[in-house]
Amino acid sequence: MSTTTKKRKPDLCEWLCRERVIPLGHRAWIMGILNVTPDSFSDGGTWLDPDQAVAHALEMVAEGADILDVGGESSRPGADPVELATEIERVIPVIRTLRAQSDVFISVDTCKAEVARRAIDAGADIINDISACTMDPAMLDVARDTKAGLVLMHMAGTPRTMQQAPSYDNVITEVASYLQARMDVCRENGVDERQIVLDPGIGFGKTPEHNVQLLAGIPGLLRLGRPLLIGISRKSIIGRITGRPVSERLAGSLAAAAAAIERGAHILRVHDVKETCDAAKVVATIRSVHTPGCDLTARK
Repeated sequence: MSTTTKKRKPDLCEWLCRERVIPLGHRAWIMGILNVTPDSFSDGGTWLDPDQAVAHALEMVAEGADILDVGGESSRPGADPVELATEIERVIPVIRTLRAQSDVFISVDTCKAEVARRAIDAGADIINDISACTMDPAMLDVARDTKAGLVLMHMAGTPRTMQQAPSYDNVITEVASYLQARMDVCRENGVDERQIVLDPGIGFGKTPEHNVQLLAGIPGLLRLGRPLLIGISRKSIIGRITGRPVSERLAGSLAAAAAAIERGAHILRVHDVKETCDAAKVVATIRSVHTPGCDLTARK
């Protein structure tokens, strides 16, 4: 019987976010979702009022959120685009107020370069672009000039069209190839690779089977050499597996979060911050040691 115990070494990586650097890999970082929209799939309209949005954001910080992701345009399947002025009106006052009251990392969830630039001027540190800088190529200039953290996500089509019969020969290799190509474009346009985090886009142009395969395939995606962000909180795949409506998907979301951390995910984008922080702490504690194993070859 073997009695050796040893700590499991995490995949360590630095994330450059303007003047600050996030050391990723020691534990999972928690990104709290703040939708200042009337039509997001889970909490649309709940935090549309700026004062209520800020109060909820500060509550998530108190619960353990490392990053707040502020979005003014819904990306749910079938969603229509939002006008530039409307998106700016929704997100900029919230970001400015949050920055005045907290030093938490702030992300702006947008595909528009002008929204990103104004958000960074207001105090944001990170750009979370579900289009990986394809909807507005000027986003590359904003990322390069500001050194903001940049999340590149895979999406097939647009939110309006992405769930119209998505198809892949091999979803993991195709998503990885896309993300690698977008990273190459970023580097060619002067974006520091250390700014980049990758998101396979769970639910964005994928069937339930594709989503499960991507979660199981996280170790393969990590071969791209950059940290991974996983957003699966309350999504339809959780409902498909459990049979639960959006309001009853906490347990399933926590199970998916734990599975993602165990496979090496660096950041989790979630609605339920307190509960996910607890789950992440438990997983991190278990991952930190290697249990004594049985040497079957030594048995007679």
